[in-house]
Amino acid sequence: MQIAVIGTGYVGLVSGACFAEFGIDVTCVDVDKQKVDNLNNGIIPIYEPGLEKIVKKNVEAGRLHFTTDIKAAVERSLVVFLAVGTPPQADGSPDMSYYRQAAKDVADAMNGYKVLVTKSTVPVGTGKWLRDFVSENLPIDTDFGVASNPEFLREGAAISDFMRPDRVVVGSNEERAIEVMKELYRPLYLIETPVVITSLEAAELIKYAANAFLATKITFINEIANLCDAIGCDVHDVARGMGMDNRIGRKFLHPGPGYGGSCFPKDTRALTTVADAYGVETRIVDAVVEANERQRDAMIPKIEKLVGDLAGKKIGVLGLSFKPETDDMRESPATDIIKAMIAKGASVKAYDPVAMTEAKHYLPEIEYAVDEYDAITGADALVIITEWNQFRALDMEKVKALLGSPKVADLRNVYEPKDMRAMGFEYVGVGR
Repeated sequence: MQIAVIGTGYVGLVSGACFAEFGIDVTCVDVDKQKVDNLNNGIIPIYEPGLEKIVKKNVEAGRLHFTTDIKAAVERSLVVFLAVGTPPQADGSPDMSYYRQAAKDVADAMNGYKVLVTKSTVPVGTGKWLRDFVSENLPIDTDFGVASNPEFLREGAAISDFMRPDRVVVGSNEERAIEVMKELYRPLYLIETPVVITSLEAAELIKYAANAFLATKITFINEIANLCDAIGCDVHDVARGMGMDNRIGRKFLHPGPGYGGSCFPKDTRALTTVADAYGVETRIVDAVVEANERQRDAMIPKIEKLVGDLAGKKIGVLGLSFKPETDDMRESPATDIIKAMIAKGASVKAYDPVAMTEAKHYLPEIEYAVDEYDAITGADALVIITEWNQFRALDMEKVKALLGSPKVADLRNVYEPKDMRAMGFEYVGVGR
């Protein structure tokens, strides 16, 4: 089988590379010639563990191709994935202009039966719109199928998530399209991956609903953590006791400065706009969005509790990306927290293992360190914002010696409060 993937962003590139790993012939298309040239030369535009290796392997094997020629890619493919960006607009609704242009280009190139598959996260009703739009723009009269195949890729674990997923969701109202998609995912049958077949509309909603629920769990435990701070107990005890209930589960019960990234913020806001369009209230999701924004603000008093007035203080920050194992700075809590500290008169020196190049676009006003210890040298406090593995076992005697004052605001609860205080640190966590 030959397939085309339109868009070589995070979702498109990972999906294309992993399909090629299954032995499928994949052509990835992008309008950005420089990006395509870089990919053909082995230069990967994003940081994702294992991705560079899998791309190189399948390019060398002749199964993975990169091009700007969308017409040729579509003509030779049975399945065409639309994986272009749908960034949020000011009102929270997704910007569909890139998707619309990609759909027009695909329609112009149609030369026979294809299955057009939405891989991007799109509003409910997009599949129906795609069928009508492509039908109106076909150069020749030809049949085609439409399907929705939402992605559930965690940044930092995307290769594993694609190759060994919890489930594959395929939404379509056409039996022929469903059969083609089942054949495409046949390699996963060997590991008994559940394939969930739904209507187009249900598949489109599943991604929004799943992300909104996970965002709700994060926000809920953050509010419990804030309550623990007020009461004087440990949120980790509470989360552990909750998570042992199989109806609740242990995952996503880790308190911190709030969720970020390319999915949860965008998808929660988009879900509320979809609901508004259908005249349905989403009070829980609305509250989650609001509470997550407040959680970032709540980190500043924690830091001030350690250092007092931030004016004139030097703060060392470890971690800038929204989560470990990615260089993604989109909606990262670090951006808002650092800007708030700077607005109060602090200076910031930060270190992140992979995200500093990207961070400079978001935080040009701060100083960047060569390593974790350089970031904290002479600082009035250490603030941990992203829990990279290399920050989990710092030489705390060295940290204490390098800091101007032995003060740590651990916004990811990497360390144990009792141990830190026994070593002579002034320490605050989240709900500890």
